[in-house]
Amino acid sequence: MPLFHSDPVGLPGLAAMAVGLVAFFLALMAARYRATRVAKVADASSKHASWIWIIVQGLGLAIAGYGRIDVSLDPMSPKAIVEGLAALLLVIGAVGLFDASSRTMGKNWSLVARTREDHQLVQAGPFAVVRHPIYVALFLFMIGMAIAYGHARNLILAVPVYAVATWLRARHEERLLRDRFGADYDAYAARVKRFVPGVF
Repeated sequence: MPLFHSDPVGLPGLAAMAVGLVAFFLALMAARYRATRVAKVADASSKHASWIWIIVQGLGLAIAGYGRIDVSLDPMSPKAIVEGLAALLLVIGAVGLFDASSRTMGKNWSLVARTREDHQLVQAGPFAVVRHPIYVALFLFMIGMAIAYGHARNLILAVPVYAVATWLRARHEERLLRDRFGADYDAYAARVKRFVPGVF
């Protein structure tokens, strides 16, 4: 069976994905609105490296969603309903985690890795549980999308691509934060794991 095989899906999963996409767009716009665009400092190499890993992360998400969508499953069948609920829980949970994280960051939030002149080391909210909750949110969103579209097999490639890009992007951001906050960031990193609470 080919890698990019589409399993039959029902309308509940697609409806869940539509809700998730709209909610994510609104959360992203809200994050951009809260973050001011003044008094930021970042060197060109930092922005360049960030964009590389952002693009590769996006590639992982694109792979998860790639392929035709076979909407031939009875929308009232148990499989369609279960998949729809799973997709809804994953994408709405992902959007909720993204929104909570960006709200906690406030004006410190930025798409690319950079620090502000008045940057604060955020350790509250979701950041008290894991150091990179937004990347966890995007991972959950990717899983939900693959389920909703019937592209679970795509995750065989999408997950490694996303994971490698996320690991490298996170390490890049951590170097910036260590340069800025020194021992305070080391203490935070020793206390809070990157992606999985208490594990990794």
